[in-house]
Amino acid sequence: MTGYSRGDVVLVGFVFPDETGVKRRPALVVSSDAYHQGREEVIIAAITSRTDRVLVGDYLITDWRDAGLLFPSVATGIIRTIKQGMIACRLGSLGERDLRGVDKNLKLAMGLEA
Repeated sequence: MTGYSRGDVVLVGFVFPDETGVKRRPALVVSSDAYHQGREEVIIAAITSRTDRVLVGDYLITDWRDAGLLFPSVATGIIRTIKQGMIACRLGSLGERDLRGVDKNLKLAMGLEA
């Protein structure tokens, strides 16, 4: 089992899409404890401070300071699976209200709404 839980805001080394480099960015752990059983991976959603452009699947984080973020931020619909070892540290965690909002918007983006 991983040392990270669903809702944790973590600092991750993101590889550029063209694979020319890596930049540390915050991300949100969206995978469940059940998913973490026996796996070395976590599923994350990228977080950006670009709040002027909120697209389908994105969620504007209300309590960004409490989540350990330095700036107003958006949890994006950009999802990746990474090895736990790619996580540099835990910054904080989202509150229940923000996590519910992320869930709702990710479900919409993936067509999982009933």
